Amino acid sequence: MQLNYRDLLTIVPGIEGPKKRLNFNDKLKWTGIIVIIYFIMGNITVWGVSPVGLERFEFLQTIVASEFGSLITLGIVPIVNASIILQLLTGSDILQWDTSTPEGKKMFMGTQKLLAVLFCLVQATAFVSFGAVPAQAGMTGFVIAQIAAGGILIVLMDEVISKWGFGSGVSLFIASGVSLEIVQRLFNPLTAEGTLPTMAEGAVGYVPQVFQTLAAGNFVETTAALIPILFTVLTFFLVIYLNSMKVEIPLAFGQVKGFGQRYPLNLLYTSVIPIIFTHAMLANLNILGQMLADRGMPLLGRFGEGGIPESGLLYWIYSPQAATPRDGLLTEIVVSRITGAPLPEVTIAWFPYAAAVCGLTIIFSVFWMKTSGQDSKTVAERIHDMGMSVPGYRRDKRIIKRILDRYIPYLAVLSGLFIGLLSVFADFFGAVGGGIGLLLATMIIYRMYEELAQQHMEDMHPALRKFMSG
Repeated sequence: MQLNYRDLLTIVPGIEGPKKRLNFNDKLKWTGIIVIIYFIMGNITVWGVSPVGLERFEFLQTIVASEFGSLITLGIVPIVNASIILQLLTGSDILQWDTSTPEGKKMFMGTQKLLAVLFCLVQATAFVSFGAVPAQAGMTGFVIAQIAAGGILIVLMDEVISKWGFGSGVSLFIASGVSLEIVQRLFNPLTAEGTLPTMAEGAVGYVPQVFQTLAAGNFVETTAALIPILFTVLTFFLVIYLNSMKVEIPLAFGQVKGFGQRYPLNLLYTSVIPIIFTHAMLANLNILGQMLADRGMPLLGRFGEGGIPESGLLYWIYSPQAATPRDGLLTEIVVSRITGAPLPEVTIAWFPYAAAVCGLTIIFSVFWMKTSGQDSKTVAERIHDMGMSVPGYRRDKRIIKRILDRYIPYLAVLSGLFIGLLSVFADFFGAVGGGIGLLLATMIIYRMYEELAQQHMEDMHPALRKFMSG
């Protein structure tokens, strides 16, 4: 019996979608269950893993929604890598799948899941074999199996969220981890060792630090604690403001004269996906560079304390924020001006890093627009199938496409550019949670709010409905 490619896709484990529309409570239940499972998996240490060396990759955990050394070591990396590869292949027409059709979408999603499962196996092997997740003697195979199994569970949990919950699992896992980190960094009243703060050792949270340093009369440290708080709030409102900006295309129903609506096109058209792909790619390069350097092959650069690149390609595309003692270069500059200390070196690496981030987000934004059903042709067909047209023109989807071509391609580029700049901006000014973390959490939660307001306002609890509408 010959097995063709479509049969192979059916072998990959999957989650069956609901047979009827799910209400708010159903989606909330499944979303809550998956988030709880995700946090439980993050607190289960892989049996046989050595804790030595894991701290080098702590900076990656926010970006890829992982916890190195636990069952969610791989995080969303296999899913994102699979999506990046398919986007490149379909965007360059190597794979000529029309993702606007049910068959093309089925092939794309099935192949993405198959690739994600394969990446779980390959990356688990690579992480352990090259020492990113060091295994104890004689436990290598068992550690690989546990990490790969955890990665496959993440793939299935992402599918559960996509079909039974709110948004996507990739976005939800990132938002959950980042939100927890932001709350801890802002309000944690304990020290890094988990003890009550003293005059010698302050609290982890910036808000307790402000009160503690004010009480001690140390206004320099008070200023240093206030700056990240202020720029966290500023970044939050800036992201919300840009999210609310949109271009509205007037539409009219062909059968009903005098009645129409507007089709909104957000300024941040492709949302957070491009920045996720960008930092996942940079994270992969960093992990690869460290594994090669550990083997005496510093092809991508040499690394110093904490896994920070000190030379090579990675030095120029790695966030300089990680090398700053305080949270944000601005805090360092302000404190230096107050105390009269020498100004910190403003490394030139900020410029190539910003250029790399913005360039990659623009590229991924355009690819995502073309492969996710957000291109002009697909949107025009969607509007045409709704029985609508642009006022003053005959009802023809080619005309709608021509109108949308004036906006969508440029919005995709601007969306990628603004997302990249926001990420670098928040990093430079030391926003809590890091530029990428705060940006992702804010945009994901805002988009989830929009989805809830559009689809589930009528079946919410009255108190929650009043809060959402307000």
